[in-house]
Amino acid sequence: MTVVEVEGSHTVQNVYDSLDLHVGQCMSVLVTADQTPKDYYFVVSSRFAQHPLSTVAVIRYANGNGAASTELPPPPPVGTKGIAWSISQFRSFRWNLTASAARPNPQGSYKYGKINITRTIKLVNTRSSANGKLRFGINGVSHVDTETPLKLAEYYGVADKVFTYNLMKDEPQEGNKVEVAPNVVNGTFRNFVEIIFENHEKTIQTWHLDGYSFFAVAIEPGRWSPEEEELQLVGCTEQEHDSGVSQHMGAVMTTLDNAGMWNLRSEMRERAYLGQQFYVSVVSEARSLRDEYSLPETQELCGIVKSLPKPAPYT
Repeated sequence: MTVVEVEGSHTVQNVYDSLDLHVGQCMSVLVTADQTPKDYYFVVSSRFAQHPLSTVAVIRYANGNGAASTELPPPPPVGTKGIAWSISQFRSFRWNLTASAARPNPQGSYKYGKINITRTIKLVNTRSSANGKLRFGINGVSHVDTETPLKLAEYYGVADKVFTYNLMKDEPQEGNKVEVAPNVVNGTFRNFVEIIFENHEKTIQTWHLDGYSFFAVAIEPGRWSPEEEELQLVGCTEQEHDSGVSQHMGAVMTTLDNAGMWNLRSEMRERAYLGQQFYVSVVSEARSLRDEYSLPETQELCGIVKSLPKPAPYT
């Protein structure tokens, strides 16, 4: 399989016999039909699971003659060797620096590695309990939804009656104790931020960020420290998902140039539902339509804003 695209980025076209795909991730591949015309199996199996599962699909040549072989190819390695194999493959996905991006210029013309980092946010996911119930959290806060949607409360200027900004700090706290509350942090419009994901648990983690793509610049065993981090500052692909291997850290970079309220969450639905998510509020002080749309006239209202007069639209 020749990988040609990863989450919207044109990649260097490397060839692979097997690919690791984590929850939420996607890529495009080309398969060269140069084998003896007959049936072949396309094998899909679970990775890093306690009880491995697998299934097959049939790839069939037109006018082919012969059934697929009953002998399936061996899966990628498991255990620590499998983790090393998966990380090595992830690092091999590189931007094609001469391919065109969304605009008529090469992807490589965007020098993300030369932009000054204005903020570093280190995130540690936890599994714990609050009031006798299972909760998942980030940096000591387990998110809970509110009756009034967070963005509506902010747009109508009543955020202080619905949630408190920055309960979650940029550094994790000690221990697994969590506060169950709406989790919203302020982000400065057009700042360039580095987000560190540290996974101290024994399970794979997969994250998704709404509203932005980011550059996945590192994945290493152990824990992050600014003195020891080794970042890939050229050629990383732009993505919306990042996976975190057990007892490893990952680093991504992004520019907060999209005004709004954006969700960063676990792609494991149980974990997101029980609190492993937060929102980044990115406000443009210009209140300009160049940066953010006004609330649609047809927007349904609820909660404490239902009877409030509508704010002046952006201009």
